Amino acid sequence: MTDDEDRLARVALTWLAEPGTRSVHRLVGEQGAAGALDLLLDGGAPDEQLRAAVAARLGAGDPRGVAAEALARADRLGARLVVPRDDEWPRRVGDLRRLVLPVADRKVDRETAPPLCFWVRGGWPLAEALDRSVAVVGARAATGYGVHVATEIGYGLADRQWTVVSGGAFGIDSAAHRGALSAGGVTVAVLACGVDRPYPMGNTALFDRIADTGLLVSEWPPGAEPLRPRFLIRNRVIAAATRGSVLVEASARSGATQTMRRALAIERQAMVVPGPVTSAMSVGAHELLREYPKARLVTGLPHVLEEVGRIGDDLAEPARGPHRPTDLLDDEAALIRESLPRRGTLGVDAIAARAGVDVRTAMRKLSLLEELALVVRRADGYALTQPPVRRGGDA
Repeated sequence: MTDDEDRLARVALTWLAEPGTRSVHRLVGEQGAAGALDLLLDGGAPDEQLRAAVAARLGAGDPRGVAAEALARADRLGARLVVPRDDEWPRRVGDLRRLVLPVADRKVDRETAPPLCFWVRGGWPLAEALDRSVAVVGARAATGYGVHVATEIGYGLADRQWTVVSGGAFGIDSAAHRGALSAGGVTVAVLACGVDRPYPMGNTALFDRIADTGLLVSEWPPGAEPLRPRFLIRNRVIAAATRGSVLVEASARSGATQTMRRALAIERQAMVVPGPVTSAMSVGAHELLREYPKARLVTGLPHVLEEVGRIGDDLAEPARGPHRPTDLLDDEAALIRESLPRRGTLGVDAIAARAGVDVRTAMRKLSLLEELALVVRRADGYALTQPPVRRGGDA
């Protein structure tokens, strides 16, 4: 089988049966793409459902002819077909072989095999672009909060030479893509239609920018329509091709949570940004955190980098309040300071009595407080340089 025959057969197989069909992927592994195509065209599909799907598609045209036209159309468009034998094939998607979802009542949750081929538009080698990549996904009907967070994460990742991967939709997807573009970084849009068919149409200009500096990627040939089930089929690729996925806002029935479940099933880093408990756009995100102990709560770029970066290189700094001079005080010095009146002065003996320490200790700690400019020494004793802020016992 020549390389051209293999490519043609893979395109034809993807047209005959939707991407992810496990029986087709299994046949290609056993007989090669051309052999699998011949078998299906001869009515030898291993199961009745696949035979019915192939028969229905054959009524719409000759698979090899459709494949040849798709390749010609891609050539005119400046797009290319990438197959597993190519150097730029992203090997990480092979992990989809072991993707088994705990609940798989729907076909789209069972048919999760690795892709047979990718259509790619853009100059970056696909494997190189996806090697250091993070997916940022979420609600289409995003709130201002979600758009802000996704933009910040997309910008920060791209600024640190991480590729930002998303699905090109309105809302969180668009915000993540635009954040990466604003940083001058690489972003990849994985589509549920042809790479020449912008969907949604309102993002046409965004897709053109992505194609210029990043990549548009799809399993479906040029001209393919964005049918609803294809978005869920596409989501398995976003989960598998990246090192981890970040969920920024998701309603109770969001497709973005499907991406996260697939990422968790193949042991990718699954990160969730929390939102207001009153927001319907964060219900799905919060439920994911409750349902999956391995999902990690992240509040911004440092947490994301810690999850996907090399161990020890990208640890997030612990969250801290603003630094204050009083942070340097030990218990006795803090007690001495608290014993001073808010106004006026107090002698050393009185301060020691109030604090319950001996005079020598009081003098030593007062000297420390004076060095830190927290107290001032006067002729008749010591005074605070400024009144302490008393909130629940904290100074």
